[in-house]
Amino acid sequence: MNKDKRRLILERLREANPHPTTELHYSSPFELLIAVILSAQATDVGVNKATAKLYPVANTPAAILALGLDGLKSYIKTIGLYNAKAENVIKTCQQLLTLHGGEVPEDRAALEALPGVGRKTANVVLNTAFGWPTIAVDTHIFRVANRTGFAPGKNVDEVEQKLLKHVPAEFKLDVHHWFILHGRYTCIARKPRCGSCLIEDLCEFKEKAE
Repeated sequence: MNKDKRRLILERLREANPHPTTELHYSSPFELLIAVILSAQATDVGVNKATAKLYPVANTPAAILALGLDGLKSYIKTIGLYNAKAENVIKTCQQLLTLHGGEVPEDRAALEALPGVGRKTANVVLNTAFGWPTIAVDTHIFRVANRTGFAPGKNVDEVEQKLLKHVPAEFKLDVHHWFILHGRYTCIARKPRCGSCLIEDLCEFKEKAE
């Protein structure tokens, strides 16, 4: 795919959704961090249902630690892998208090050092909470980047590096939101909705569906 076609794709996505953001509900960097940790292999809708009950009771590291492990589990038990996630959240809260004064650090290395936080989660927090032009690659973005031919790669790291290389600076802040939403609602895994896709004529997927 050439750079002109990539730009047209990005321009159309921007025109359709000029100010995209995450579908996770949050009101602080800490709430976003916890929501992203909880969202691994879970839906944003499911996470939002759980945090809607959790955050009014505990939305700071100290408040979540005060709940204790079992108390936290009672709020997030509807989310997949909740036992492991609860342990990571507790450890992350302890680390935030011990090392960062209870604040979410605006630093990639410090974020990735937190339990349950990998590169993707750090990218989401840096982008959405702090406005960094990072590109978090999840399964939706990986699929869209490969299927369209925009930034094909064998793994998420390869796709991320290609996106960083090929996406012009003016689009970098928003591109991962556009691609997530496109993959979640249009370019879905089993049967992409090509007929209602606003970039169908620019997409290089050879097996387009009606």
